[in-house]
Amino acid sequence: MKTYLVGGAVRDKLLKYPVNDRDWVIVGADIEQLLARGYTPVGADFPVFLHPQTKEEHALARTERKSGKGYKGFSFYAAADVTLEQDLSRRDLTINAMAEDSKGNIIDPYHGQRDLEDKVLRHVSPAFSEDPLRVLRVARFAARYAHLGFSIAPQTLTLMQQISASGELAHLTKERVWQELERALMEKSVLVFFQVLSAVNALPILFPTLSQLLNNLQQLSLHQDSDIAQRLATLDSAEKRIAWLFYVSQIHSKNSADNTLALDFAVQLRCPNQTKNLIQHASQAFPILCHWQTSTASDKLSLIRTADLLRNKLRLAPLLEVVTALDSGTRFEHNDYLQQFTALIDNLRNIDHQSLISKGFSGAKLGVEIKRLQLSLCDTQS
Repeated sequence: MKTYLVGGAVRDKLLKYPVNDRDWVIVGADIEQLLARGYTPVGADFPVFLHPQTKEEHALARTERKSGKGYKGFSFYAAADVTLEQDLSRRDLTINAMAEDSKGNIIDPYHGQRDLEDKVLRHVSPAFSEDPLRVLRVARFAARYAHLGFSIAPQTLTLMQQISASGELAHLTKERVWQELERALMEKSVLVFFQVLSAVNALPILFPTLSQLLNNLQQLSLHQDSDIAQRLATLDSAEKRIAWLFYVSQIHSKNSADNTLALDFAVQLRCPNQTKNLIQHASQAFPILCHWQTSTASDKLSLIRTADLLRNKLRLAPLLEVVTALDSGTRFEHNDYLQQFTALIDNLRNIDHQSLISKGFSGAKLGVEIKRLQLSLCDTQS
């Protein structure tokens, strides 16, 4: 029984990147042996175990065979006779198909080190095309390493195009697709992810609304595109970045980023409700805050109520971060509109409902009076 460090940990170590997660493969053992040594099984799809001391994930070396549709349509064989080379052969890219033994020696049967030096993202074998999720994964790696000069091998691009044409992408669950998008949004060169998907004809299938978003963003000049990267880097979550990208694409296409467009966009992404809300509310908030002095009391109150900023205090900070990143740095830097907006929310929260009830307001009349007071505060805060 031998244990090897594999995959991304080996790749990033060679790239001198921080290694955050470590994956291990065990060769020469079976399930019964691992259980006898105190390993704890996790997951139902294939034999993965937690190490009894480190609690890191260890997988038995395995082979796989296509047996159905989508990325789950595989049957696995894991036993003591499966070799390390066989296990590595099922991986997506050569740079992810390397292993390191206990003495620090690199096992590299598919020339991943050479492709790292040449800065090429290359598939390991023709079996690459059996897993449609790999289209998203390769696009994400392209976004991660584009700043280092990495590109996708032409043969790999061809296989990705074939996957798009095969109909296999339709068998990916929306939730799994969102997980890959969420990770891609946090990569260094976010737009490269969309550009790769567009180049292999996967973008209209996976993210119909993002096709137009990408077209709009690509109309910007190189200087502005650099500015996009810099401003995206100020946002620390995928939900903030996708809300920012949506609104920026609408601004530069001279479209009206209204709530209907934002909602349609979010629904097609199948993103979590928290992300959907931020996309909608940032779209609504930016024009109001940009024209704070001339925005109507009704528009201000509508934003605050729609975004549920009176009851849910956690929504305000991410909303203001996205709005600030949307600005070029002049509108909010030299004005106190954001502070006025925050102060208005505090004033609205301080309306004493109990005092109004003691004055005889109740039912519908109480609601009318509260709204009148809220509009009055919104009108004076300009």
